[in-house]
Amino acid sequence: MKKGDKVSVLDDAISGVVTAIMGNEVTIMTPDGFELDFLKKELIVMDGSISKKALAQMDVSAIMSEKNHKKPGKSARVKPKERNLPPMEVDLHINQLVAKTRGMDNYEMLSIQLDTAKKQLDFAISKRIQKVVFIHGVGEGILRTELEYLFNRYENLKFYDADFQKYGRGATEVYIFQNVK
Repeated sequence: MKKGDKVSVLDDAISGVVTAIMGNEVTIMTPDGFELDFLKKELIVMDGSISKKALAQMDVSAIMSEKNHKKPGKSARVKPKERNLPPMEVDLHINQLVAKTRGMDNYEMLSIQLDTAKKQLDFAISKRIQKVVFIHGVGEGILRTELEYLFNRYENLKFYDADFQKYGRGATEVYIFQNVK
């Protein structure tokens, strides 16, 4: 692995380009402009030799169990300039989350969308990302209502309509308070 390599995170739907390598820690820049740090063993170089479909079918349970046994470390300090980064965007349109919706009922699709939202929100909290925009679309408002119910279960965040000029009425922005005690 070297600077400039396109990599993907083994146990999450994150990819990017390597910007720095310090020992076992690798910094990647995501397509959304976020710099995130990972251990080398959490990343795989995407050189085209393995398809995304084959990667999705790989068994990552060993990696997950190893990650869960890690000792909790000191959290990284967020630099003031990083606090004003553009928000992380999560597109919850079902066609962005699954290859085919044939044979799925509305409940299954809604469950996938909510699971994705919860995982991405937990990821943002763990990586100390302050703003996340969930793009849910306008529709009948069922996904939006369920998202509001999910967000209300967290104490350390507030949510509101995202920038109307950029997203219209189909997105909700979540602000995560970082220093809650």
